[in-house]
Amino acid sequence: MKNSYYEFKPINVGRWLVWSLFALVLAVVPWVFTSSLSITILSQMGIAIIACLSYNMLLGQGGMLSFGHAVYTGLGSYLAIHALNSVTDGSLPIPVSVVPLVGGLAGMGFAVLLGYVTTRKAGTTFAMITLGMAELVFAMSLMIPEFFGGEGGVSGNRVVGKPFLGITFGPPIQVYYLIALYTFVAVAAMFAFTRTPLGRMLNAVRDNPERVEFVGYNTQRIRYTAFIIAGFFAGISGGLGALNFEIVTAEVVGAARSGAYLLFTFLGGATFFFGPIIGAVLMVLAFVLFSELTKAWLLYLGLVFLFMVMYAPGGVASLIMMNLRVAAFGFLRRLWVSYLGLAVTGFVVLLGAAVMIEMVYHLQLNSALGSEMNLMGMALDAKGLNSWFGAAFVMLTGLGLFELCRRQYAREWGEIQTEIEREIKRREAL
Repeated sequence: MKNSYYEFKPINVGRWLVWSLFALVLAVVPWVFTSSLSITILSQMGIAIIACLSYNMLLGQGGMLSFGHAVYTGLGSYLAIHALNSVTDGSLPIPVSVVPLVGGLAGMGFAVLLGYVTTRKAGTTFAMITLGMAELVFAMSLMIPEFFGGEGGVSGNRVVGKPFLGITFGPPIQVYYLIALYTFVAVAAMFAFTRTPLGRMLNAVRDNPERVEFVGYNTQRIRYTAFIIAGFFAGISGGLGALNFEIVTAEVVGAARSGAYLLFTFLGGATFFFGPIIGAVLMVLAFVLFSELTKAWLLYLGLVFLFMVMYAPGGVASLIMMNLRVAAFGFLRRLWVSYLGLAVTGFVVLLGAAVMIEMVYHLQLNSALGSEMNLMGMALDAKGLNSWFGAAFVMLTGLGLFELCRRQYAREWGEIQTEIEREIKRREAL
C-alpha cells in the first residue's frame, strides 16, 4: 500500500494576527470614540495613512526625497470632486463609493506624465525638480479657475442617487467606514508591494544604484514605476478627502501639504512600514487638536522635529523596535527607572520652555488684552520679571536634570546592548 503524506503550508500566525487586529481596530474604534469630532478625526487619519504610506514608497523604500507629493493627492482630489459632480448631474454613471478610484487613476495619470521628467534624476536633483513641479501646479491652481475653482475651490455633494442597503454616505459614520475599507485594502496592497521583486529592487536602487545598474536593471525605470504606483495611492487618498470634505481648494496642492507629508513620515519612521502610519496619526492630531490648543503649535512641532533628528533619526518606529528588541531579551525592566526620569525631567524642560514661548506669543498677538495671562491654571504676567525668571529657572533646572538622566540612560543602554550581543553569540555557539 502506497504511503500518503500530508503537507501543510506554513502559516505566518503573527502576520495574520497583526492584520486581523488592524481590521478590528478600524471596525471598532468609531464605537469607542462616538462624538462627531472623533469620527471626523478618525476619517482624516485613514486618509492621511494612505497618503503618508504612498509617500514613504518614494522616501523610505526608494530613497527619493520628494517636495511635491501633494501634487498627486491634490490633483486626485480635484478629479474626484469633478467626478462626484458628474455623478450628481447624471453624466457619469458610477456609484459614489467608486469615486476615490477616479482620484487614484488621476494621481497615477499625472504621475505618468510628471514622473517621466522627475525620475530621470536622483538625489538632490530629483528633490529640486519635484519642488519645481509642485510650485508649477500650485500656480496653475490659481490661474485656471475653470478647473480649480479659484480661491473658493470646487464643492460637491456626496449624497446622490438611491440609497443602497440604507447607505447614503450622508452620515459621517458611513463615510468613515468607506474610508476604513479603502485604508485597509490600500495598506495591505502597499505592504504586498514591499514583498514583490519590484519592491526589493526599489530598495536596492535606494541602497546601491550603481550595483543595480551593473547587474542589468534600469534604475530610472524602477524609480518611474514606483513613482506611478505611489501616485495611484496618493490619488486614492485625495479622492477620499474630496468625499469626506465635499470641497477641494488650492491648499491641497500647496507646498505646506507636501511638507507635512515629508515631516510626519520622517517623524513616524520612514525606514519601517508602520512608521508612516504612526506619522499620519500624529499629523492629524497636530493639525486638528494641537493647533487649537496654542497658536505656537508650529514652533513646538519644529522643536520636536529638531529633537527627533538629533536623538532619534529613525523616528518613533525605530524607538519602538529598539525597545522591543531589548524586551525580547528580558532587559527592558532595567530601563524603566531611566525612562521615568527622562519623562519627568523632559516634562519640566517642556513646561519652562512652553511658559516662555506662550508669553512671547501673548505679547506679540494679544498685547491689547494686557500682560496678564493664564496658562494651565498658572497666572502669569508676560511683562513681569518674576514670570520670566521662574520659567527660565524651571527650564534650566529641568535641562540639567534631564542631561544627568540621559547620561545614566546611555550608560545602561550601552551595557544592555553589550549583554544582548553576548547572548546572541552564545546562542549561535549552541
